[in-house]
Amino acid sequence: MSAFSSVSRFRRLAISALLLASCALGGCSSIDRLSQIGEQPKLSAIDNPTTQPGYKPVQMPMPKPEVASYNPNSLWRNGSRAFFKDQRATHVGDLLTVTVNITDKANLSNETQRSRTNKENSGIDDFIGAKTLGLQAQKVLPGRILTADSTSSSDGKGSVNRTEALQTNVAAVVTQVLPNGNLVVEGKQEIRVNYEIRELVVAGIVRPEDIQSDNTIDSSKIAQARIAYGGRGQITDVQQPRYGQQVMDVLLPF
Repeated sequence: MSAFSSVSRFRRLAISALLLASCALGGCSSIDRLSQIGEQPKLSAIDNPTTQPGYKPVQMPMPKPEVASYNPNSLWRNGSRAFFKDQRATHVGDLLTVTVNITDKANLSNETQRSRTNKENSGIDDFIGAKTLGLQAQKVLPGRILTADSTSSSDGKGSVNRTEALQTNVAAVVTQVLPNGNLVVEGKQEIRVNYEIRELVVAGIVRPEDIQSDNTIDSSKIAQARIAYGGRGQITDVQQPRYGQQVMDVLLPF
């Protein structure tokens, strides 16, 4: 066997070991990323949210069902905002627009100072005239029993200054109608710019009464809201630490 073939074989083994290690640490995602080098990130397929592996129907405490009442000889239907038809989402599969408007700002500052000085002395300076009995008697007879000094101080300061803002719109689909009429909605949006994909996911429970006449609803009126905004691609990949560094951050105690 020549030296060149030995080096080539060693190189193939090293690459195989590297791929296996990457697969073990990253769930084989590294192999997928290697196969997509030089290509744009692929958009995920449009799927039914209820068929996803982690999907679970929402179960909430429900009031007793009420009997629907109808007004005879009336042109208007209860809860309707249009003359001929209510354009708002009401059934499974209907769409509505979620206006995501999040503006969070927190500014906290705390300071604590504490100082304490203690001094303890107990005993007898002249026990039955010990000073007049000579040095040997002074060594035997008790003098100061306890002498202790302590000084402690602490100074703690902490501050938090955080500002977050997110304003965008996303279309969501009604995936479930609860017995009390509330709607479970879920929406996902993917935008690819060059080699980076920005993802926006919105899910939660809304009341039909909170849906505006133009079939939009503000994110602040969504109960159990789950809003995620992030990305994946070359920029996100560079910003993330390597697998080895993440493992060391978990294992190292200092």
